[in-house]
Amino acid sequence: MRKLYFFLLLFTSFLSAQEKTETTALDVQYFRGNVLPHTDDLQHFLQGHPDGVLISLYKKTYGHQEWERAFNYPDYGGYFIFQDFKNDILGKVYGVGAHYNFYFLNRKVQFKIAQGVAYTTDPHDKETNSKNYAFGSKIVANTNFALNYSTPLVDRFELKAGLLFTHFSNGRIKAPNSGVNSYGVNLGVTYNFQEPLERQIDTLPKIKFTEPIKYNLVLRTGISENPIIGSGQKPFFHPAFYVDKRISRKSAFQLGAEVFFTNSYKEFIKFQSIAYPEENVTADTDYKRAGVFVGYELFINRISLEAQVGYYVYQPYKSDIPVYDRVGMKYYITKKVFTGLSIKTHIFLAEAMEFVMGVRF
Repeated sequence: MRKLYFFLLLFTSFLSAQEKTETTALDVQYFRGNVLPHTDDLQHFLQGHPDGVLISLYKKTYGHQEWERAFNYPDYGGYFIFQDFKNDILGKVYGVGAHYNFYFLNRKVQFKIAQGVAYTTDPHDKETNSKNYAFGSKIVANTNFALNYSTPLVDRFELKAGLLFTHFSNGRIKAPNSGVNSYGVNLGVTYNFQEPLERQIDTLPKIKFTEPIKYNLVLRTGISENPIIGSGQKPFFHPAFYVDKRISRKSAFQLGAEVFFTNSYKEFIKFQSIAYPEENVTADTDYKRAGVFVGYELFINRISLEAQVGYYVYQPYKSDIPVYDRVGMKYYITKKVFTGLSIKTHIFLAEAMEFVMGVRF
């Protein structure tokens, strides 16, 4: 019996070793830079040079799934970020989330995309921190982009250096919310816990990818607050219809239209009509808007990244510029049903953090 148990244990261990398809790595980066002053509210924040640490734990892929071969064997995993804005008004942030690393130029150049949530230590408070118009809440969304050059250091260590962009904003869930963007340089090391595996050869580039035009019905919803601090959070609904055409195994282009029912605009229009009569805004001005947009979707596995640029064809209340943009991440529950999160902005000014539900058919 003991011999049988030993044999089964040995056999199970052998199978586990045979089925190993990924390795693990830890990346630690120190970064330092500057705040990007995209609004006048940020001018008095520019007192120091923000710095921090970005720690990433991730899996390195070797092509055992088709999407890994399509994207040149990327990494995926989680991250932790700490950033000190060197400013008593902005304070510090702590964030966590998920990320992908994509490789170029013989895997010497790495591009990181990271998305998550963060905790702010010093959000706006009308009594203790009234000058902070960047963060209206303790919990905000966090997006990071990094471009690094990597070179072997010693044993399983690698040296990395490059550029890092960070963004923190609550998507105007609560006012104020101008958000903070920063840019800078980073330097750090990566440690690989295991020896690299053999990469599987990609044979699909020679096969032409075809797919008919697809139709999409989407509802984007959430809560938002108008620029008046303390005015209250109201629900919004942004239904959309668009078509997409997948042009390759990775990419699709989109063309569509959408309507914006942003309830927080109702009270803001009334406020503007009374407080600023010179603006010629009447209390009964329609708060609804309609837009047309073009977009691009990058399919990875069940996850895709989305970017859209739109133009308001109906906008009676012109509090924002007529051009808007959106970036987001989608997760395909099935081939036809998806969910996700997106941020709608007017250039650098966020309007809404949208929860996405949709069908592609």
